[in-house]
Amino acid sequence: MKQAVKKDIRALSKEQLRDFFVSEGDKAFRGNQVYEWLWQKGAHSFDDMTNISKETRKMLEENFVINHIRVDKMQRSNDGTIKNAVRLHDGLVVESVLIPTSTRTTACVSSQVGCSLDCKFCATARLKRMRNLNPDEIYDQVVAIDRESRLYHGRPLSNIVFMGMGEPLMNYNNVLKAIEKITSEEGLGMSPKRITVSTSGVPKMIKKMADDEVKFKLAVSLHSAIDEVRTEIMPFNEHFPLKDLKEALTYWYDKTKNKITYEYVVWDGINDQQKDINALVKFCKDVPSKVNLIEYNPIDDGQFQQASNKAIDRYVDSLEQNGITVTVRRSRGKDIDAACGQLANKE
Repeated sequence: MKQAVKKDIRALSKEQLRDFFVSEGDKAFRGNQVYEWLWQKGAHSFDDMTNISKETRKMLEENFVINHIRVDKMQRSNDGTIKNAVRLHDGLVVESVLIPTSTRTTACVSSQVGCSLDCKFCATARLKRMRNLNPDEIYDQVVAIDRESRLYHGRPLSNIVFMGMGEPLMNYNNVLKAIEKITSEEGLGMSPKRITVSTSGVPKMIKKMADDEVKFKLAVSLHSAIDEVRTEIMPFNEHFPLKDLKEALTYWYDKTKNKITYEYVVWDGINDQQKDINALVKFCKDVPSKVNLIEYNPIDDGQFQQASNKAIDRYVDSLEQNGITVTVRRSRGKDIDAACGQLANKE
């Protein structure tokens, strides 16, 4: 006789857990206890639940599994950055990163195994999308990085960015459920204002986020404000052109009054001319925004090379002269392939 597949207990809401215990002839509050162990205390097995009787733990073991992640390999960079190779319950692997500075520690988490999109400069895009991550798998990455932040940097995690593997808006429901758990007092209790979701630009989903009145911040991986150039480096732009993206971002700002951050890499011979700078300035003026100019991290093929410091300076000068906030971000964790665009499970 074929054995029934056990259900992942973290797929149940607190109410469903309470109902389950009542159906088993137990008290409803037992569901509250188990829920706390699963989310606030990060239990990886039912045996961890020490204030619950052995009989109850055995009954849970017979009915459910906890599909927790496992950090297969942790690498530490010379600059303090930590990269985790995270093994999922089905054997697939994603990567997540802890980025420390003097004032904060940030978790860069993944939302998909591989990626749905085809950005030519990104190592993750070379992996086909194998599946979306579940809310608990996203949550577990944050828990693991919070523990590492406390252990190696002496302070709890302060910020989260969805800038790891995958396009978060292509896994929208699970990303939102994970953020709900991360920000809940019954989870990690983090402020949504310390969370940034980064998208390559899916207009329909940006509008949906605005309609859903999310409280976290929005970043857009832009890299060019000229359609032909952007399509060359990010081919999906052909289906989501800049005019549609701009319309969605205007809708977002009108609904949320939250500035957008544009992430922007300048490459030699690709988007380092004055026409590229002028187009970005114009694009930024349409919706209140700021720009992060990000140092590029090569992915071995030589097609994309970091632009000269002179080109970066021209971008900074033009943006600042037009009253647009701009920051130049130096990459962290390059020596362990943990920098922006480098996550690709080389192991």
